[in-house]
Amino acid sequence: MAIMKSIEVMSESTKSFEDAIQTAITRTAKTVNDIKSANVKNLKTTVKDGKIDKYRVNVKITFAVGD
Repeated sequence: MAIMKSIEVMSESTKSFEDAIQTAITRTAKTVNDIKSANVKNLKTTVKDGKIDKYRVNVKITFAVGD
C-alpha cells in the first residue's frame, strides 16, 4: 500500500499559467522525489498598465512517501 503526502506550493510566471504550474513542479522536484500529481487550486493575475503582468498559481503537489 502506497502512502502519499501533499504540499501546497505557490508559483508565478510572466509567460502563462502553464509556465507557472511547470515552474512549481520543476522547483518542487529538486527536493521532493516521486511526484505523482499536481492539482491547481487557484489562478490569479497581477495587472500593470492595463495588461497582465504576472500569472500566479497555488498548486497542491502529491508525492509518494518512501519506506
